[in-house]
Amino acid sequence: MAYLVSALPLHSTSFRARRVLNWFPLGLAYAFLYMGRYNLTVAKNALGHLMTSAEFGQISAVGTVVYGLAFVINGPLTDRVGGRRVMLIAVAGALIMNVLMGCALLGADGAQGQVLGVSVYSALMVLYALNMYFQSFGAVAIVTVKAPWFHVRERGSFSTIFGIMITAGIYFAFDWGYAVVQATRAQLDTDMGAIAHVFAWALGVGGQGVDANWWIFFTPAVFLSVLLAVLFLFLRNTPKEAGYEDFDTGESSVAAPGEVLSTFQVFVRILTHPVLLVICAIEFCTGVLRNGTMQWYPIFAKETGIYGEFFVTRNWGLLLLGAGVIGAFLTGWASDRFFQSRRAPMAAFLYVVMGAGVVTMAATLDSSQWMVGGSVVLISMSVIGVHGILSGTSTADFGGSRNTGTAVGLVDGLVYLGTALQYLVIGQLAPTGEAARDPSEWRFWPVFMLPFVVIGILLSVRIWNALPSRRSARDNARSEEAQPAPAPTPATAGGAGQG
Repeated sequence: MAYLVSALPLHSTSFRARRVLNWFPLGLAYAFLYMGRYNLTVAKNALGHLMTSAEFGQISAVGTVVYGLAFVINGPLTDRVGGRRVMLIAVAGALIMNVLMGCALLGADGAQGQVLGVSVYSALMVLYALNMYFQSFGAVAIVTVKAPWFHVRERGSFSTIFGIMITAGIYFAFDWGYAVVQATRAQLDTDMGAIAHVFAWALGVGGQGVDANWWIFFTPAVFLSVLLAVLFLFLRNTPKEAGYEDFDTGESSVAAPGEVLSTFQVFVRILTHPVLLVICAIEFCTGVLRNGTMQWYPIFAKETGIYGEFFVTRNWGLLLLGAGVIGAFLTGWASDRFFQSRRAPMAAFLYVVMGAGVVTMAATLDSSQWMVGGSVVLISMSVIGVHGILSGTSTADFGGSRNTGTAVGLVDGLVYLGTALQYLVIGQLAPTGEAARDPSEWRFWPVFMLPFVVIGILLSVRIWNALPSRRSARDNARSEEAQPAPAPTPATAGGAGQG
């Protein structure tokens, strides 16, 4: 039986203030890691002949594979050395790689795409892959550092913060990134937006006869350098390290108290855990839907000729920010307020919303772009909410603080496996040439995503009543062998509950 063994603690005002000082710079750093990740997409449109679409796809694919596989290494490493140290590595590594990518463009300017005898394509291929390796530390570090500071009954609210971090990062990457592009052109456009004017004033490189594309990479590096110093000063792994008492967080664990597991044993425990295994499968589906909409909708809009004219695509980053904030807030708040910190009910509800959005997309592709655009934003809101509540919260609830890094790494690795699948399949299903101009030719795009919505709903219902216990699954098994089975309660053992 799963049950919560500790009450929600009453934190002092001083503790709450110190906790904000811990997570706020952490979240801001994670957002700017996103800016230093997705700026390659922004750069692609600014580089012209220096990066073809095919080269961009190859660089992105290699980076995605490295990012996904790195979790297998970085998750266990985080559990051993601590989230603080790993977050510092993530920020420092991404900072350095973004500086080097900017230097590659700076050195290649006017050099026919060559820098130090190496093509810009080859240089960015290697540097971006290294950037993605360091980036993979970030998601693992956030959840690892979060776990000792928040009780299980508070973590739904923190998933709101986690979701907002993600959407703020997407906003910084796309809207601020494109503002940097506008602010660094050889000839400045007098009609550029307010944010672009701020960057033009701050950087002072626009309108000088040369497109200063290297600032697409230098700009997030500047933000990351400031946050690296702040994290070094204030980020701590546990309350005790910050001068406060540690407390019982009410979480479960894949290991018994005092039990030391090898990395292989932790992976086995996670993959045989009745809740974490289901979470892995749900998040695989999330990876398909997340990038199946966020990445492909702008491509669909560009191919069908509405990209520069339609409200949704012209304000893509801002709309994703708003949708993500709403989705993350409602998901975290509702799971704590209405479902006693059970995460699966909100995941199931949001997957139903995704299903409605996907069906609407399929039905209106060639008749109403407002319906399609609205559906994509609604799906994005739901995906961010699910990802925050499961990967950002449930992994710590059931994996335990000692193994959070490994659990998060495995779950996020499954997200990117789903991402790779959708890139491969939708890339083959998407129309090309003149056919791509016809919205009706894109119908297989939402149809492909629909089965993953159904699977996500069914799996979420499967763990509807799951709640963590401080005891590990092994302890529970031993206890059940030694004692009579207790009467059932609504909070059933992980994965066995029915909605």
